[in-house]
Amino acid sequence: MRCGSPNAFIDTLYKNKLEEASKLPDVLDDAERQRRRERLAQILRIPAARIAQLGSGEAVYEAPESFHKESIDCGDYVRERIEIETRDGLLMPAYVLLPKTAAADHPVPAVLALHGHGYGSRELVGLTPDGQDEPEGTGIHKHFALSLVKRGLAVIVPELLGFGERRLNADSHLDPKEIGNSSCYKLSSYLIHLGETLAGVRTLETLIAADYALARPEIQGESIGVMGLSGGAFVGYLAGALDVRLTALVLSGYPNTYEDSSFFVGQNCLCDYIPGIVELGDMPDLIGLIAPRSLYLEVGRRDHIFPVQGAIKAADILKQQYEKLGAADRFQVEIFEGGHEIGGAHSFDWLQQEMTGR
Repeated sequence: MRCGSPNAFIDTLYKNKLEEASKLPDVLDDAERQRRRERLAQILRIPAARIAQLGSGEAVYEAPESFHKESIDCGDYVRERIEIETRDGLLMPAYVLLPKTAAADHPVPAVLALHGHGYGSRELVGLTPDGQDEPEGTGIHKHFALSLVKRGLAVIVPELLGFGERRLNADSHLDPKEIGNSSCYKLSSYLIHLGETLAGVRTLETLIAADYALARPEIQGESIGVMGLSGGAFVGYLAGALDVRLTALVLSGYPNTYEDSSFFVGQNCLCDYIPGIVELGDMPDLIGLIAPRSLYLEVGRRDHIFPVQGAIKAADILKQQYEKLGAADRFQVEIFEGGHEIGGAHSFDWLQQEMTGR
């Protein structure tokens, strides 16, 4: 008997799309990996010129225009507030946490810290929504940028579009701590109508934040790390899939399969949906474009949004890919006793070791 239900329709469509994606050429082939990066960039509306530079070894990234707003002495580090010009006149506020040991003649490695849903960049740097001090370990983000700067890393904390100070005027008076008070849904709707996606804009801005960081004299080398929670991990893996300068990534509270997470069971925030993305496969297939660079998955056993069983399936797929690429030692997964939140028991030290070589 034919079911004919909307649920069955979505389930069939999803499985058919994954079946089509399974027929793509072997992702372990370098040319195919580059083709998929270029296609992902097209889907996200990331400028092709930026992606064409990947893997050439000769890429030159210009520092974006930036504006210094304030500097606060926080003891062992300085907290700067800046604005970075990204695209079409758009300004992205960000915090820069800079260890006092960092200097042009003593540069330190850097990490991009990406927040998920909540009140924005302040939720990572030890501040409440109104700018008051809040202790490390508070909330699902646990102000994890503080844990990283204390390990001697420079930390760039961009405010993702739609949160905190980057909400639409109509939402700016609402309590930013309430998840439903972001501008994600409206911005996603507007951008889809204009042929773009909020995920694409956030990913491009993250890559521009990397341009900014690596142009600073106090920051070391030509590579940068990433740590993100939830929607921040989503943006992090998209950026990591596209840009080989992102050499070590911690993805917390997001990696999964579409089927096992809430993509098609309930509904994620609209900012998680990208038209056409499934032509490149399931979520692990996209995350796998990071390989063979270093990757650490952090999974809360009681995560109700991205359940542990789906995370284990995704991790198994990724583990096999890393093994086939001869990079099994660069992939780790940790299941910790927690929910939809940063863990940090081992991931902070792992990221420090990856970025410092110690």
